[in-house]
Amino acid sequence: MVNASQFSVVCRLGTLVDMDTGLNGARVLVTGGAGGIGTEIVRAFAGEGARVAVHYHSAAEAARELADEVGGIAIGADLTDESEADALVPTIVEVMGGLEICVANAGWYPPQDQPLSELSLERWRMVLDRNLTVAFLTSRGFMRHAASTAAGSLVLVASTAGQFGEAGHADYAAAKGAIMTGMLMSLKNEAARIGDDVRVNAVAPGWTITPKREAAGVDPQHVESATATMARKQLATPRDVACQVVVLASDALSGHQTGQVVTIAGGMEGRLVP
Repeated sequence: MVNASQFSVVCRLGTLVDMDTGLNGARVLVTGGAGGIGTEIVRAFAGEGARVAVHYHSAAEAARELADEVGGIAIGADLTDESEADALVPTIVEVMGGLEICVANAGWYPPQDQPLSELSLERWRMVLDRNLTVAFLTSRGFMRHAASTAAGSLVLVASTAGQFGEAGHADYAAAKGAIMTGMLMSLKNEAARIGDDVRVNAVAPGWTITPKREAAGVDPQHVESATATMARKQLATPRDVACQVVVLASDALSGHQTGQVVTIAGGMEGRLVP
């Protein structure tokens, strides 16, 4: 048996030799799997022998290419639409013959920095809808399935914005904070009512260098500010996040973990407030 920290080091190197995560043959859904962190989560599970359903909303081509790469399937759905969200898990179960793991990764970060005093109700509702509501509908769909199988692992993707707040993005911070506190803690207790083999956990990534962010350019001053309260003075990579998601999802590695939040932010202790 390997502990999570050992697995993470080896996972980051891209080598999983002599490690049994118990995920070979597992069927996994990754929402928002067609870009950034989601893509690396898909690849990490596929590397463990899992069959992965790559969910997408608008990035159909990228999702299909990734699904072909890992031998999975691509499936589209607008997760803010209740009927489409409700159909997602049953469709995957029908196509893949079952579903053991769900990673609720889909979300949206508003690009414009806007203080709460200037925040429109329209943006507030849109950001909560595309983060908190999407996580709710995804979780509801998976938990309905888990209730029928008495097994399953759900991993929610939150953010350090939900732990420490984020000036200019109070809407996003509120949505992610709700996911990793009230929703997570309620879900893990509801999972326990279903049975001991149903678990719910979360990861909270900090600033992460996704391909999209890297292509746009990374401001050294921003990196210095973002890492000011981190023990490790570097930003996370999508692979860093993906490895921890795999650890939490694996019953072999985290079978006694539920209701936990793993922060992936280099030992971050808070925000540097000007």
